[in-house]
Amino acid sequence: MIELIIAIFYQPFLNALVYMYYLLGKVMENPDMGLAVILFTLLIRVLLLPLAIKSTESEEERRKIGTDYAEIEERYATSEPLKFQELKKKLVTINKSTVVFEGINIGIQLAIAVILWFVFSNGLTGEGLHLLYDWMPEIEQPFNLMFMGTIDLTHPNVMLNLLSAALLFVVETLNITFSPIPPTRRDYLVQFLLPTATFIYLYTMPAGKKLFVITTLIVSIIFIFVREIKHISNLAQEKKR
Repeated sequence: MIELIIAIFYQPFLNALVYMYYLLGKVMENPDMGLAVILFTLLIRVLLLPLAIKSTESEEERRKIGTDYAEIEERYATSEPLKFQELKKKLVTINKSTVVFEGINIGIQLAIAVILWFVFSNGLTGEGLHLLYDWMPEIEQPFNLMFMGTIDLTHPNVMLNLLSAALLFVVETLNITFSPIPPTRRDYLVQFLLPTATFIYLYTMPAGKKLFVITTLIVSIIFIFVREIKHISNLAQEKKR
């Protein structure tokens, strides 16, 4: 069973990352495995673009929910509080398909993070190199596992840990700021607890895995701003009609 999991998930990922490192060696005198991780993460984000687009569509649904929420709040919050609470529960329940797509996206990210942990724990050293495919091009070894010449990708790095937590805090803050539904106490609690939990979780993890997390979060922040700009543009067009 373990051999099957390695063959289906871990081995292709390891080979793809090493091949990205090989391609960097074609344009750089000293290729950097950290840069390979960043480029590979961006490639994964491109492959997951359909899920991101679906998420944008779901965001439009959430905005409609936000508009409906404002209407029922104005109409029932004071006069009929029980009815207001009932309608509010119905509105904040996100569409089932939205939950499915977001769940798949999160699941993929977690799976990749776990695989990266194994890759940088022993996959890029002598212990894991036997898993490279026979047809892989010959690459000079040992690999350069020092990101930017200063950060060892196989060992924990507190600076990257702090950066991961800070970026996650930014993502959560942006989600609250742009949410069409008024944030709850739980949302504010998650805003602070999730970065803290992430810092603790990643504390002993190799720096290579944190590079993946950091790149993913930066892309997420960019995507949030692009989504909001698109939304503002759509509103402007609707007003012109």
